[in-house]
Amino acid sequence: MEPAHITLGECHAIAMEVLTRHGCDEANARAVADTIAAAERDHAYSHGLFRLPGYVTSLKNGKVNGKARPTVERLAPTVVRIHGDRGYAPLALEIGRAPLIEAAREFGMAALAVTRIHHFAALWPETSALAEEGLAAFAFTSSPPYLAAAGGRTKFFGTNPMSFAWPRKGRAPMAFDQASAAMARGEIQIHLRDGKTVPDGVGLDPEGNPTNDPVAILEGAQLPFGGYKGSAIALMVDLLAGPLIGEVTSIEAGDVDNGDGGAATGGELILALDPARFGGDDPIAHGERLFERMLAQEGVRLPGDRRLIARAETPENGIDVPTSLWETIDALRAA
Repeated sequence: MEPAHITLGECHAIAMEVLTRHGCDEANARAVADTIAAAERDHAYSHGLFRLPGYVTSLKNGKVNGKARPTVERLAPTVVRIHGDRGYAPLALEIGRAPLIEAAREFGMAALAVTRIHHFAALWPETSALAEEGLAAFAFTSSPPYLAAAGGRTKFFGTNPMSFAWPRKGRAPMAFDQASAAMARGEIQIHLRDGKTVPDGVGLDPEGNPTNDPVAILEGAQLPFGGYKGSAIALMVDLLAGPLIGEVTSIEAGDVDNGDGGAATGGELILALDPARFGGDDPIAHGERLFERMLAQEGVRLPGDRRLIARAETPENGIDVPTSLWETIDALRAA
């Protein structure tokens, strides 16, 4: 069967419909639907409609509070904390954005600690939103254990992604978002759905042997990118999104997770820096000179450029939804 073809607006409306039907109030559903539609717009398919069944599962079993009311607490002049009320992350992130920006502009840099949330999306939306306000930004979050530590053969770290965004005058920010794993878990799941194997170095089977079989890797352990380098990044993210802000580490998240395949309860750390406050001579223009020299080399692109190309094309071209996913979403709409 041919994939279903829908507009970006229909994508957002369908996500809203499904989420409200299965336990989200309007505010939480709209915030999550925004992230789903943004992922589809940018062809980040592993974080778009593909995630909708997982959102619903965790709502229906009570793991996630679909009517969460996140609250703001100022811990220090430059540290803001959002108590997420066991909801999905998007609404908490929206509520925390304004006080984070205000503190970063006043003091030059600031941090946002988001706790008691379930992060089930990409990180580039939150860093890009800050870069669109003229700030450089980092974001870190962890997940239940899926990733073997360097030298290990069993799950210990989450895929533990991080994102960085840099503002650009008159252009969309430069933003990257990458897991500590050699391949993001959602991408492995999409390979499984589509009947494809994965490249070498992605993961291990349950006995600790290298494999290209996505089923075996999902049952076994993923591998960090670059061996000990990716493992060290995963450790750093665990500390920043866990002990630093009073949240769980990956292994602790796994201890209490119900195994429903959705996001675990955890936290996120976001850092915002105002380039105008660090003494540089027009740092944004200086950054552009760096980008120009990069792009002068044949075959080089800036991180995130493929997403920006897709972003420009999707409103006109629409979205193709694989048949199997469309059937699942149709069933959720009817349930």
